[in-house]
Amino acid sequence: MDREQVVLAGLIGAGIQASRTPALHEHEGDAQGLRYLYRLIDLDQLQLDSCALPDLLVAAERMNFTGLNITFPCKQAIIPLLDDLSPEARGIGAVNTVVLKDGKRIGHNTDCLGFAEGFRRGLPGASVERVVQMGAGGAGAAVAHALLSEGVQLLSIFDVESSRAQVLADNLNQHFGAGRAVAGQDLPGVLALANGLVNTTPMGMKKLPGMPVPVGLLRSELWVAEIVYFPLETELLRNARALGCRTLDGGNMAVFQAVKAFELFSGVVPDSARMLADFQGMNR
Repeated sequence: MDREQVVLAGLIGAGIQASRTPALHEHEGDAQGLRYLYRLIDLDQLQLDSCALPDLLVAAERMNFTGLNITFPCKQAIIPLLDDLSPEARGIGAVNTVVLKDGKRIGHNTDCLGFAEGFRRGLPGASVERVVQMGAGGAGAAVAHALLSEGVQLLSIFDVESSRAQVLADNLNQHFGAGRAVAGQDLPGVLALANGLVNTTPMGMKKLPGMPVPVGLLRSELWVAEIVYFPLETELLRNARALGCRTLDGGNMAVFQAVKAFELFSGVVPDSARMLADFQGMNR
């Protein structure tokens, strides 16, 4: 990459003022000697919803943005507005990174590898015979692909929209083999037999406090993973730790999805260890 070229990136999502992503990208850009600017495009602050995506994409192109990260609630709504998808994004059916180059909008998914890397680092040796996942949205699709890639034998997916859980389960079974994923029906019964629980819903964020499952369904034998990272300790993790569960917060996923997005935006391979240390420093 031409070191004099400015990287102008942004994050589109709702309720993202607490996001660490801008600082992660800009600090690594400084360390790499790049002119790197990263801006928040908060739908809540702008009093917009995902229907504004077409106009936001056009505006980003006109202002010469290099790329955009996409988060809740836009990871699937963005897809019809793109020119092409990476194989990962196409297989997952969700996009969290859009590269704007040569008049084209190319969608990528770095959430999947981000969660997988965080899972390997944060829960080594975790039992993965039966896992319950809460949420079947854009982030949920990426995490589900990561979980099955990491060896989960049976993934039970629960969502407030049961049809969405079924669509995701069908997609996963096409990719990983019949019977690897199911749309969950009986949360207490399924969770009682599970090794682990993953929350991929926005429940637990500062703007959506609470837990995706009743606290009474948690037990010490479960490992519990989050993708929410602001706050880093959600109510779910706090209760799980109090019971003695092994836990994984959303920090590693946040960092490692950003590592790949940085490379896609800039063409420069970042220092992942430095970005992880930087993130940890922000949350002390």
